[in-house]
This record gives sequence, structure tokens and C-alpha cells, in this order.
Amino acid sequence: MARIPLIDPEQTTGEIRASFDRMPIKLNIFRMMAHAEANIIPAMRLGSSILHRQKLGAVNRELLILQAAHLEGGAYEWRQHVPIALGVGVTQAQIDALEQGNYADGAFNAAERALLSFGREVIENVRVPGEVFAPMRDHFSDQEIVESIVAIGFYMMMARLTEATETDLDPSAGMTVFNAGKKPATA
Repeated sequence: MARIPLIDPEQTTGEIRASFDRMPIKLNIFRMMAHAEANIIPAMRLGSSILHRQKLGAVNRELLILQAAHLEGGAYEWRQHVPIALGVGVTQAQIDALEQGNYADGAFNAAERALLSFGREVIENVRVPGEVFAPMRDHFSDQEIVESIVAIGFYMMMARLTEATETDLDPSAGMTVFNAGKKPATA
């Protein structure tokens, strides 16, 4: 049971209520985040832009999200993003290697290995040594590198939110929410 009671979407108003009304599933992560009334809408917009608007490819994005979830102990994010990852083309072998922390596994190509080495440094050490940054420059644009950092930081925040509050795990619904986010929102 969560350490802080989840917000009842029916008790919200305004833009927060409208956002909940558009959701196909009212996930507990959003019900917890709703306590931060000034932050939930901007956070949801940032999350949506990461999932649907970045130049960084979907497979690479999901590899980073799963890596952040694994390294941060984000069980909630892991549960929701494994189906999304599989849905966008991440293989089960890649997911298994991520879960084992084996970024040198043959399941990853050179660009993915560079990405995951970079991701680990960003997550664990913040600063990235030149010998880890250089391969990122070989495979990714400046925009994709910065987007990678933004994606990592966002999912580190979400893992901290769900783990610190012990937010109850929802059944896996990430792909439903992901697909709903592709559609233009209506007021």
C-alpha cells in the first residue's frame, strides 16, 4: 500500500481533471503525481514529448528507460515499459541483458552499446568520461545526446517518486497508455 494515498481522479478539477478524463487508464503513478498539483501537467507533457516527439529512436529511448528503471530499482517503470519496449522493437534478449546489467551482450549493436555505456555513466556518476562520450558522438547527433539525458533524468525522477512513496504497481498497461498518447489530445 502506498505511503501517501492516491488522488481520486474524480476529485480533481480543471486541467488535471481534463487530463485524467483523457486517460484510457488512470495509472497509480499519475494518481500519486497529482499531489504535486503545480507539477503534474508539465511533467506529463514532458513525459509525452519524450515518448512521442524526440528525434532519439524509440528502441534507443526504451533501452535507456529500462536501463534507468533497472539501475534505480524502479519496479513500476520496468513493469510499464517492458511491453512498450517490445512493442517498438526491443528484443527479449536485449531486455534480459539489461536486467542482468550486461551491456556488452551480443544482443546490442555498437550504437546501442555506446548508448548504454553513456546511460550508465549519466545515471551512476553524472559526469561522463571522454572515452564513453566519444562513441556517443560517433553514433548520435547532439540533439539525440541531449534527448537521451532528458529521458534518463525524467525516468530517474519517476522511479524515485514511485519507490519513495511505495506507489502500488498497476497491471502492465504501458502500451495502452503509450498508444493513447500518440493521438492528439482533445479538450
